[in-house]
Amino acid sequence: MDIEALRLFVAAAERLNITAAGRELGLAPAMSSNRLAKLENELSVELLHRTTRKVSLSQDGAAFLPYARDIIAQAEAGLAVLGKDAHNPSGILRFAAPSSFAQLHIIPLLPVFQSLYPDITLDLRLSDTRFDIIDGSFDLALRNAPLKDSSLLGRKLADDTRVLCAAPSYLDQFGVPNSPKDLGGHRFLAWSDMSPREIVHRDGENARLIPKEMITRTVLDDGTSQRLATLSGMGISINSLWSVAHDLAAGSLVRVLPEWALNDQSVLWLIYPKSNVLTPKVRCFMDFLIKQLSEQQLWGKSMKDEKQIAG
Repeated sequence: MDIEALRLFVAAAERLNITAAGRELGLAPAMSSNRLAKLENELSVELLHRTTRKVSLSQDGAAFLPYARDIIAQAEAGLAVLGKDAHNPSGILRFAAPSSFAQLHIIPLLPVFQSLYPDITLDLRLSDTRFDIIDGSFDLALRNAPLKDSSLLGRKLADDTRVLCAAPSYLDQFGVPNSPKDLGGHRFLAWSDMSPREIVHRDGENARLIPKEMITRTVLDDGTSQRLATLSGMGISINSLWSVAHDLAAGSLVRVLPEWALNDQSVLWLIYPKSNVLTPKVRCFMDFLIKQLSEQQLWGKSMKDEKQIAG
């Protein structure tokens, strides 16, 4: 089976545009159409429906797509073992990540990555709503949660320490809590999950943060919006240090109960399906992110002090 024809099919299926897919692979429009037609003849199915207005994936094409990706991945992995293309990885890399993290820490790095690996096309899905990595046919995803799914493998990027913070204007108006018991009655910017959270003191003492005992008038499911609402003085919120480190250093946000942190053991993981071959394009992107995004860079200059507080 023609691997390059499979690459063309995968690219066309993802873009729903045969001309654009062919251009990406250096093929003229007529050659792209002919190559796809030849693949369909070989398989005796129509993979893509074509009309004068649009291209759509057929039922057979949708069923075949994950297998086509797997065949390409196996071929790339085999070439890498033989030392071929190991230093020149190529292809489309589908990557999912929380939008708030990606906007702050990944997007600014992409020009450097693309200068190092010009033959890799990044297909990014950025949302704080979690994608299913297997159903979505992603090569790689970033998750900020404990890794519990046995069908996934991962490499740790950094600890995801989460803290309470508020704007100075809010604390000037409503007062500074001195203990977890003082949180009751304070305004709280909540996530959709309103269940109690355990917080831990640097000396190991545990306490509970109970949103229902606080004044919750705003519920947000986006990390960037949560941070901006906190900066505007709307209340106390839970934020990851990677999100607010620069605001804390600048004084535009202040740690609330600074000797306490959320006790959820959350970690930033780069994950991929256990069934997937770890291709050169995926491996180089993982290595790049791990090298570039150390805890020092994520948490800023105050990392050492914050980590001591977080325990």
